[in-house]
Amino acid sequence: MQGKGLIKLFLFLLTAVTLLQVFYVFPTQKVEKQADVYAAEFVENNPGLDAYEASKTARFEYLDSVGTEEILTIPLLGSFTYEDLKSKQLNLGLDLKGGMSTVLQVDLKDLMIRLSGDNKDPNFLQALDAAEKAQESSQRDFIFLFGQEYEKFDNARPLSRIFRRDASLSDQINIETSNGEVIRLLREKATETVDLTFKRLKQRIDKLGVTQPNVTLDPQRDLILVEMPGIENPERARNFLQASAALEFWDTYRNSDPGVAGAFATADQRLSSATSEDAEAPAIEYDTIYTPILDEDGNETGEQNMEVVEKNADPFASEGPLLKLLTLNDGRGGEYVWSATVMGFADKNKRKAIDEMLSRSNIASLFPGDSKFMWSRKPFTTAEGEVTKKYMLYLLKTPANKKPLLEGDVITRASHAPNPVTGEMAVNLSMNNKGAKTWGEMTTRAANNGNREVAICIDDEVISAPSVRGPITQGNTEITGNFSVQEAADFASLLEVGKLPAKVQIIQEDTVGP
Repeated sequence: MQGKGLIKLFLFLLTAVTLLQVFYVFPTQKVEKQADVYAAEFVENNPGLDAYEASKTARFEYLDSVGTEEILTIPLLGSFTYEDLKSKQLNLGLDLKGGMSTVLQVDLKDLMIRLSGDNKDPNFLQALDAAEKAQESSQRDFIFLFGQEYEKFDNARPLSRIFRRDASLSDQINIETSNGEVIRLLREKATETVDLTFKRLKQRIDKLGVTQPNVTLDPQRDLILVEMPGIENPERARNFLQASAALEFWDTYRNSDPGVAGAFATADQRLSSATSEDAEAPAIEYDTIYTPILDEDGNETGEQNMEVVEKNADPFASEGPLLKLLTLNDGRGGEYVWSATVMGFADKNKRKAIDEMLSRSNIASLFPGDSKFMWSRKPFTTAEGEVTKKYMLYLLKTPANKKPLLEGDVITRASHAPNPVTGEMAVNLSMNNKGAKTWGEMTTRAANNGNREVAICIDDEVISAPSVRGPITQGNTEITGNFSVQEAADFASLLEVGKLPAKVQIIQEDTVGP
């Protein structure tokens, strides 16, 4: 009899939970149907957009806009918003709904390098590498492992000399601070960084539009576990999670500036000379060419002239190793011609070799000392709208401290919408007072200096480099970069949340079906 009572109790509780879930689900389903109708109308009214991406983005934006509105009121029980009811629904999870599960490692090695001011001490760098390797098979955190590895060096400098110049540590570290105390302070700094990275990732995932994601932190190993039920585009999620979202604004050089175009030619000659010194001169080959002899009326006489000539030379023989890979934006590149702020064009798989050549000390010294190179995020699109395989190379102006004049921490609001004139998808930014002042100074200087271009970059890639036609003093600006609807929405979300305080790397990933 006691067993029957337990069964009845269980059935009662199961029925109550089921009814409660129905209570939570029906009102939200009505709102979600309205979101589907809104998304369908949005796609119908914007025929030039990708239907799938536009529909998903419009649906998410509709649900986001009504999330805090009351959709159900019950006397004595109160009122409920869409978010209230959605948060109380049963979480189906990966087993029932399928999706993507990832484990992210917070990159504390990069954080340590930044805190050290990019210190080049060989023992410091070796200890970082050794700790990174040890972390692969250890349950201990990176800072602890680094401290262990650094103590193995007999004549290592005190850690206080490596870290005391950092502004966030200088008031806690002096020349007499022990290595153990420095490690403790570094662990505190790492904990703060990991916690903030975790919180910002949660904010990002909320904006990704995933229903009931699960984001947890393992503070002992600085790992973040992310489960995203129902995710349909793993590649988009992967990029969304790992992007640093470091927004930067830079002044630019033009290829018409004194010495810039000549620097590429000189660099190519130097590289060619260095290569030819190590190579044997190729053997000359010859061809025999026969041409018919014609009479006065232009008819063949049956006789021929014989001429021995050197075989056709390599059409790129006059070019060195740099210009064989990089097509300069000098008007002679055929279809590859763009504004003067673009230095040249190259295939994606050639960029690494070009970067290596341009970074050599005897080559880098040919270019302005206050400059650095950066590639475009997307390949070049011709005036006819054809997307090529060539990426654009820019030359940016760098201040004395090598930092951009303006960064993404000044952004207060970011949104996306089609440009009302061109219809091109754009990301619209609003800045705080400090950002508005600096942006006004940059755009005023660029406009007064021949409508110069300003490069807008994210994660060390140029999104766009528009020409400035006049000062922008109100702190509002628009970024265009041949975005799809989804890309513009993602960029706006990333920029509004802010850049991650530390890089993250996916060390484990699983995609499962329901």
